[in-house]
Amino acid sequence: MNRKIWWTDWGLTPYKEALERQHRLFDRIKEIKIKNRRENSNIPTPNYFVFTAHPHVYTLGKSGKEEHLLLPVEMLNQKGVEFIHTDRGGDITYHGPGQIVGYPIMDLDNFGIDIIRYIRLLEEVIIRVLADYGIAGERSPGETGVWVEAGTPRARKICAIGVRTSRWVTMHGFALNVLTDLRYFDYIIPCGIRNKGVTSMEKELGFRPNIEEVKANILEKFARVFHADMQFILPGDLEKI
Repeated sequence: MNRKIWWTDWGLTPYKEALERQHRLFDRIKEIKIKNRRENSNIPTPNYFVFTAHPHVYTLGKSGKEEHLLLPVEMLNQKGVEFIHTDRGGDITYHGPGQIVGYPIMDLDNFGIDIIRYIRLLEEVIIRVLADYGIAGERSPGETGVWVEAGTPRARKICAIGVRTSRWVTMHGFALNVLTDLRYFDYIIPCGIRNKGVTSMEKELGFRPNIEEVKANILEKFARVFHADMQFILPGDLEKI
């Protein structure tokens, strides 16, 4: 099993462009797995991890409902916000500057885990990162993602998670609100969950954490939780692996 994960940072990237780039990596891993099965070969499958952030955009997952978007698309466009249907699981969410978006594009067979375990491990990574800042991140039964004060009337989501898998290969991932302008969540029912709030690290801490430091912390925790070897690569070289 190949536990090396090549990671890079795409910076601020339009959502559709990032989705296309993800698909190329995703399809590459699947093609190798299909070839291995067809030819009874054992070519190692690569694993990738991409940091990015997106300009203001609402994305609706395969199981989402358009009525969870609370403003007409025309009005969103006037505000400079895109609305995009996407192929991940989950309902509607917001992406924008000040978020850390992480896209692990990995072969779960390399890590000996199934999709449910994978999602729980993603949550664990974020919970451990938040703990380093004194934020008590929690799981909320039946609701994917990481929450603050879950199970109370003050429950609020700090990290959304939505993934897609095919042949045990993953794409999409998590969006951690760090310096996020939370007003954009007022225009949707986040993740289709009513009567619960959304928060950010900045709001919980009362100061602006350094995004690059948070990313470094995520990489450290990701390596530990997944027992992985994280190796940096320049963005332009990622698709050559």
